Amino acid sequence: MPLINSLIHWINLKRINQIDLFKRYPQEVQDEVLADLLLKAKNTEFGLKYKFEQIETAKQFSETVPVVDYDAFKHYIERIMQGQQNIIWPSEIKWFAKSSGTTSDKSKFIPVSRESLEDCHFKGGRDAIALYLKQYPDSEIFNG
Repeated sequence: MPLINSLIHWINLKRINQIDLFKRYPQEVQDEVLADLLLKAKNTEFGLKYKFEQIETAKQFSETVPVVDYDAFKHYIERIMQGQQNIIWPSEIKWFAKSSGTTSDKSKFIPVSRESLEDCHFKGGRDAIALYLKQYPDSEIFNG
């Protein structure tokens, strides 16, 4: 195993173990993620409207929070784009991802928080590298 890969593998070992747990206990992990998101968002306008503090299970969530299309949710997005905060997420929303508009002719704007950048986008990239190097430990991906 090349030295740089050994170093990166050592750094990522804890994350690889977490990913292995996710694969073994997917339902429990999803329940924890939902509980964490509900806890964080319970005092937002959306969280107060749908009483996130009272929701304890995915079933309760699905019974309480309606499934809506983008147009029904758009007024929240527009307010956030105008600078209002604590609407659907407690931390500041400064960025928006733009969809390709495949489900309609118009693109959609998706709020992006600092947490979602770290917990989804950045972590996903690091996880992809960690899993690749676990699968191919002799890879020379970092050797130029």
